[in-house]
Amino acid sequence: MLIAGLVKEHLMDRNTLAYYLEDLWSKGFKLSDEDVQFIYFGKNSTNATEWKTIIALRMTLKIQKSFDPSFFISVLEYVSSPHIKQKRQAYEAIESRLSIAETTNH
Repeated sequence: MLIAGLVKEHLMDRNTLAYYLEDLWSKGFKLSDEDVQFIYFGKNSTNATEWKTIIALRMTLKIQKSFDPSFFISVLEYVSSPHIKQKRQAYEAIESRLSIAETTNH
């Protein structure tokens, strides 16, 4: 009973990946089971924190308008760098990298 309560409490924490995925679902953005498995695979393989994984997923969905696994893993690998310690740093690093990519593609 105690374990079930702890799991439920963990799922209700707004900073968890599980909560973020549930929130996306409730807003009508349905990821497939394979997408969710890939997201957790990416998180585990990069040893990324939950907040960095959420940022990578949020930016993937914002930029690509759908879940693109290769884009997601690229962003996640980039933000999982130990020198990124704050959310603002992560967003700035992603936006900086994207603007560099845009200028080199033109």
